[in-house]
Amino acid sequence: MTSPAAARQDFSAFLRPAQDGGRSIDLLVKGARCAACLSKIEREVRALPAVAGARLNLTSGKLTVDFDPGAGDPSLVLERLERLGYPATPYDPGKAAKVRDAEGRRLTLALGVAAFGAGNAMMFSVPLWAGLFGQELGPATRTLMMWLSAVIGAPCAIYAGMPFFESAWRSLRSGRANMDVPISIGVILTLAISFVETVLRGRDAYFDAAVSLLFLLLIGRWLDHRLRASARSAAADLLALQAPSAAIVDENGAERRVPLAEVSAGDVLIVRPGERIPVDGVVAAGVSELDRSLLTGETAPVRIGAGEACQAGALNLAGAIRVRATARSEDSTVAAIARLVEAGAQSRSRYVRLADKAAALYVPVVHTAAALTFAGGWALGLGPREALLRAVAVLIITCPCALGLAVPAVQVTASARLFRRGVLVKSGAALERLAEVDHVIFDKTGVLTEGRPELVDPVPAAVAMAAPLARASSHPLAKALAAAHAGPTSLADDVHEVPGQGVEGLIGGRMARLGRAGFVGVKDAHVSETELWFGVEGGTKIRFVFADRLRPDAADVVSALKARGLSIEILSGDVAPAVANAARAVGIADWRAGLTPAEKAGAVRERTDEGRKVLMVGDGLNDAAALAGAHAAMAPGTALDASQNAADLVFSGEGLIAVVQALDVARSARGRALENFSFAALYNLIAAPAAMIGLVNPFVAALAMSGSSLAVTLNALRTGAGRGR
Repeated sequence: MTSPAAARQDFSAFLRPAQDGGRSIDLLVKGARCAACLSKIEREVRALPAVAGARLNLTSGKLTVDFDPGAGDPSLVLERLERLGYPATPYDPGKAAKVRDAEGRRLTLALGVAAFGAGNAMMFSVPLWAGLFGQELGPATRTLMMWLSAVIGAPCAIYAGMPFFESAWRSLRSGRANMDVPISIGVILTLAISFVETVLRGRDAYFDAAVSLLFLLLIGRWLDHRLRASARSAAADLLALQAPSAAIVDENGAERRVPLAEVSAGDVLIVRPGERIPVDGVVAAGVSELDRSLLTGETAPVRIGAGEACQAGALNLAGAIRVRATARSEDSTVAAIARLVEAGAQSRSRYVRLADKAAALYVPVVHTAAALTFAGGWALGLGPREALLRAVAVLIITCPCALGLAVPAVQVTASARLFRRGVLVKSGAALERLAEVDHVIFDKTGVLTEGRPELVDPVPAAVAMAAPLARASSHPLAKALAAAHAGPTSLADDVHEVPGQGVEGLIGGRMARLGRAGFVGVKDAHVSETELWFGVEGGTKIRFVFADRLRPDAADVVSALKARGLSIEILSGDVAPAVANAARAVGIADWRAGLTPAEKAGAVRERTDEGRKVLMVGDGLNDAAALAGAHAAMAPGTALDASQNAADLVFSGEGLIAVVQALDVARSARGRALENFSFAALYNLIAAPAAMIGLVNPFVAALAMSGSSLAVTLNALRTGAGRGR
């Protein structure tokens, strides 16, 4: 007989070296959906020999396992996962996408089958209690209606319930009972007692109730799948900012374009104006200006020359430069930010919902009560049929519909109210986290400010003089200067752009220049990244100053947040003077400037380690990792796609008041959810004993269960009513 060790597959080809000398492997794990799954998988894998660490991302299903140097067997990890009920394979992004697509199609099909079954089974069930054409049904007709309801409802319920049945089975195999366990048992027993009643020509059957319950639950499961798909795109959007290919220059000066993955450290690349830096490197030759706003949030272009470092993702604005690569694409700044975003999303998925905690107590108590009801009733002489009816009534009347709706109903209502106010809520759990925040971090550029430079105190005559050159330049400040001129203007002649300096050309036959002070001929001037100088040969030099204006309601929003007991700070990649001015204008004393994306994410972790619940409001690529790592995150609708995907809420409009409105609605939603949980608990305390002693039959139990769900839903409609400013 072959031993397990001999039968193990060799997965060494999938191992990759780590920086500490060890090795790591990425695995695609199937079936992990909740925080309990995550903690169990990570705990069990870390317990294996030579495993240094294990991190599971529920959103992508990727499990990263780190091994000690010179040790580690991936096959042991896969065997342990198989025994836990979570089959895994080496991670392949394409295969992972196919698995997720298959899951989405399956949920969609199950939802359609449940909708068909609910509608058609109910068509035959309604006459059982309402009559047909105003007349009560006879015994034979009642039995026929029950069988027709069974023929349609039962197969649909079995097929539509498979996602819940499989999840419940995995949960039980791992030694825990999630919310799918009572749902599965309730559906199965409801079908069983309905068949018994139909065969014995009883009065009531509940095939329509079983499939209708699954239809409602599948709506929530499908929406959860869509939200996870949206979250996965955050890191993908970041990596999409990298150039797909790079132009390598060999020793003979010949140029060839290769896929980005083939670029190695030491390769010399040529980057032309309008192209993004493909990998981190050092400028080997040439002078230019880089737009690093996506990386740092700083709106002003940065001059760069030979010997200076440049980061992947920066946009080359002026002249062609040669860059010597210092890292591969997977080790670039953009890739590092994408990993930070993924790590932040992973830690965020550890949030345990209150409903899951309640289910841990609810499941064993209710199932024990149902079992005791059946056993006690039979022992007291009720007979197996009557005892089973009472046990099923206990399970139906205590079916966790109200408990399951307690949070989702509130989330749907709160999301709808915020949507009408211009706020898109991407995850219901985000509202729970937002209600808990006690510290707010703002980015400056594009959040507190409008994110675009504007000319300060324009003089129309001066602007008109410089407009012919400004309209010939692609520089952001030159574009702002051109935008300040309302009238028609012809372009300057013989325009030539000098990388890192400015643009020159002929205006009315005279040489004119627009750019840096030294380029225009101004000596000993205080150099600022937010100014342009203009001068015509032999004429007076004119200085144009630009500023990124604050949002109109920024100061009011800061005051409103302080009034609600929140502390506030600014984390920005912009230069210190600009950040200081903005902080002073809106009334924020705590601020930091010149931060890299990693430093922003680190600052969020610092606040988290201090016990703070952080709300991060940012819009740039440099904010994406901080957004993903914060307790809750918001981004304006003008933000980069990657930042919007990393955020929990996205708001539109020119103002920041949406931040205050979202906080108010989230706090209201938390109160309504707690009220719903309290009602659900009280309902079960009253309804369960009534079913156990036979005061209600399964039909009345189904009505009571529906009534409790209706009460929870109506209370949820009060969420956020009348709130806002």
